[in-house]
Amino acid sequence: MSIRDEIDGVPAVRDISVIVVGAGKGERFGGGENKIFAKIDEQPLFLKALQLFCNREDVCQTILVISPADYPQVREKFGPNLGFMGVKLVEGGAERYESVRNGLAAVSDEAKFVAVHDAVRVCVADPWIDEIFNTARSVDGLLPVIPVTSTLKRMGKDGLVGETVSRAGLVMAQTPQVFKREVLVDAYAKLSDEDAPTITDDAQVAALAGYKIGTIDGDARNIKITTKDDLSLVKAAIKTLPQKQITSRGVFDEAQW
Repeated sequence: MSIRDEIDGVPAVRDISVIVVGAGKGERFGGGENKIFAKIDEQPLFLKALQLFCNREDVCQTILVISPADYPQVREKFGPNLGFMGVKLVEGGAERYESVRNGLAAVSDEAKFVAVHDAVRVCVADPWIDEIFNTARSVDGLLPVIPVTSTLKRMGKDGLVGETVSRAGLVMAQTPQVFKREVLVDAYAKLSDEDAPTITDDAQVAALAGYKIGTIDGDARNIKITTKDDLSLVKAAIKTLPQKQITSRGVFDEAQW
């Protein structure tokens, strides 16, 4: 049963704070604007990412972390939208780990769990989030992963092909990644200046702090938009996403359409 469903008439507990991180530079995307402003269905990517979480019955807070350069534009142009959605806007740092740390500082006291999601991952089905959030309640941390299927090559400094890297045990990490709040707070507090520049996701931070982080099957359609070509892939993939099953229509069950 999904944690979003009512159990014995008791509504689901709102105890998950979601940090949507959109403070990257997006240099590989090209153009003069951050890729979070690229549009799908006439909506900026970061708004579509926020909509994945804002109306969930298990989410008590949604935070958007934005780069200092983009902060004025987002606040002025999208402030009313974010206010209507109940989104808290936070200024990020120069590196991703700094942005997540700033987001953590804004997490509500209500939250027992913290989910971190990339603002440029908009192709995530509601049932997937249900499963991730539900499973994460029994572990220190959890992330969706997919197996590496392509042959991997290590390039030499001369640009020529070097060794072939074994795919055994290799997976690609996705988001949302979910952690017990105290786990992620403690992990970031312990993050050393030496390790900080190597950080690429939050599971790495938690693992460095000694926590055991679980995995759950992800989906290849959960694409992180990096280049403009990825937009076309996401537009096509969104149309194939599974929808949340409606088990009861309440008073409409008796209606004949």
